[in-house]
Amino acid sequence: MKKPEKLKKELGLFDVFAISTGAMFSSGFFLLPGLASMYTGPSVFVAYLVSGLLIMPAMFSIAEISTALPRSGGAYYFLDRSLGPLMGTIGGLGTYLSLMFKTAFAIIGIGAYASIFWEVPVKTIAIMATLVFMGLNLIGAKKTSKMQNFLVIFLLVVVGTFIIDGLFSIFFTQAIDRPALNDNFTPFFTNGAEGILTTAGFVFVSYLGLTQIASVAEEIKNPERNIPLGMLLSLSVTAVVYFLGVFVMVALINPADFASDLAPAATAVKGLFRWLPGNTGMYLVTGAAMAAFASTGNAGLLSSSRYPFAMSRDKLFPNKFSTVNKRGIPTAAVLLTTGIILFFILVLSESGIAKLASTFQLIIFMLINFSVIVFRNSKIESYDPGYKSPLYPGMQIAGIIISVVLIAYMGWTAILFSAAMIVAGYLWYHYYVRKKIHREGAIYHWFALLGKYQYSDLESEFMGILKEKGLRHGDPFDETIIRARVSYINKKMNYEELVEEISETFSIETGVDKNSFVKEFYATSAIEPALVVPKVSILYAKNEKIDYPSLQIVVIKEKGIRKPVSKGAISSEDYIQVFFFLVNPSSEARQQLRMLSRITDIIERDDFIESMMSFEKHRQIKEYLLHNERFISVQLRKGTVQSELIGKQLMEVKFPSDVLVALIERRGSTITPHGNTMLENNDILTIIGEPKSISHLLEKYIGPHSHN
Repeated sequence: MKKPEKLKKELGLFDVFAISTGAMFSSGFFLLPGLASMYTGPSVFVAYLVSGLLIMPAMFSIAEISTALPRSGGAYYFLDRSLGPLMGTIGGLGTYLSLMFKTAFAIIGIGAYASIFWEVPVKTIAIMATLVFMGLNLIGAKKTSKMQNFLVIFLLVVVGTFIIDGLFSIFFTQAIDRPALNDNFTPFFTNGAEGILTTAGFVFVSYLGLTQIASVAEEIKNPERNIPLGMLLSLSVTAVVYFLGVFVMVALINPADFASDLAPAATAVKGLFRWLPGNTGMYLVTGAAMAAFASTGNAGLLSSSRYPFAMSRDKLFPNKFSTVNKRGIPTAAVLLTTGIILFFILVLSESGIAKLASTFQLIIFMLINFSVIVFRNSKIESYDPGYKSPLYPGMQIAGIIISVVLIAYMGWTAILFSAAMIVAGYLWYHYYVRKKIHREGAIYHWFALLGKYQYSDLESEFMGILKEKGLRHGDPFDETIIRARVSYINKKMNYEELVEEISETFSIETGVDKNSFVKEFYATSAIEPALVVPKVSILYAKNEKIDYPSLQIVVIKEKGIRKPVSKGAISSEDYIQVFFFLVNPSSEARQQLRMLSRITDIIERDDFIESMMSFEKHRQIKEYLLHNERFISVQLRKGTVQSELIGKQLMEVKFPSDVLVALIERRGSTITPHGNTMLENNDILTIIGEPKSISHLLEKYIGPHSHN
């Protein structure tokens, strides 16, 4: 069977920052400030800061779920797996529309800034740009992360210079052609607190770049660090830039013109960059704006078109939207998305597009905040976020309340349209989706009274994701393998006798009653089917009296031991040749799952049984289980580079500080090394440590120069 393809984890911390920041520095800065000032006047820059603060609960919730379920479906996948296909359908459609609204809004910005140099209708340019982006998407052109990083650096440099020059001009220079500062800021609040909240909701669309991270979570390296840190850095930088940048615009643009200005940054720069020749400053800002809009427009069409594609794969959309052409492009999804974006550009006003985009996203954020509460209360152990939202559940409850309040200020048009879309989503689910799927969300694992609707495969699906994520930094897997007991069984023994014998060994080692281990080893949990591989059995137990993970490996080289096995609704018997018995502290249930997942990943190797049957020594088995970039095996022999270690005590050897000599095999026996262990000729050292140092030792001792 062909294994499913996995997306490569190639995105680092700055890539996360650049994807999020690049998606936010378009319409929010270059197009929206003037329109937003209609609701609150000069205090519009304060509303941007308020909006940035109000989005934080949703940001924390997205970060938590993204580190637990890094899937390219993003918000749709979160809602489907937490609240079920009905909310997944509604949420998927809502997120899809939100992204298209934002994309349409950004593409209109291209027309707005193009009209500065040419007398052309704004929407005509926007339509032409949309068709160009459609063509690029249909031939498969994609922005690489390096291009995105360069673009964001360019934007930050230009916008940063704009802010610094603007603040210097406002506070430290006097210009005859500029009104007094107080004139542009009086009255400061034109509609009081209501105006600030309305504007905060209106500019919420400016922060939607944060949702892009959820869509690429599967491709991020070290997601448990890079996702929350990248999102927080992006939000912090963006909020400060909005606050100061819009302040400069308010100070430099006539209030009477500001509210109708679709290119406020270009207008404000006319009084700045006087230290550059001619209109260089204008060209820089306009170039930055056009690049930002083009990037957001093209990437927006690309990412939003993947929603009908992803939903089609889950049977929520017709099958044709999940088909791809020879280049791997979902043509039908791209064409559908392009058509809807063109419709929005033609029919809706700029202000209407922004309101609808913000309203839909507020609904999605409200549901995502609720999803965190659902996942945590579902008690699904394989829901294992590497980052947990602070102040749970208060943070999520606050996020839900914030969304409800801001939606109330969006006006009846946006609210009624959103309600209509929810009804449309429900009808679509009721008449099209419901008969095609049989899964339910994690919410049914929360409420015991709804237990009969639990979707048992959900836990197996999360277990599969856990396996893909791998071990977490600090998990003692390598140490557990090194300390593991390995037994070869050559006598006749049945399954029950083996469990009794292994349980007795664990009981002596830990002081826990033997029957407790026997009971847990016999028990079948909901995730056990995910751990069944022919000829291999993994049994596990937890106890509060256990302080540290412990593993016993049993190898039967003959026919094996007959054991009942089950997978789904199928029950049978199998002859097991390799048993893993793992026990962990009760407080580390999720750590145990991660370690079980790593063992499962190892036993799925094509040659696992053949390799295990061929090994004669404990060291060989342990090295095979450790085999990855964090492990190396070195044999000391005279006449080689390794001979420099012979005759030295282990404490005298200058290995890198982040590596450890874990095992030494000497004359067929395995010994546990200590600092005063004297190294001898033909010793075989098993060394574990950080990949960089292991690579250095590999080059030094195993490389082509290691032999004389």
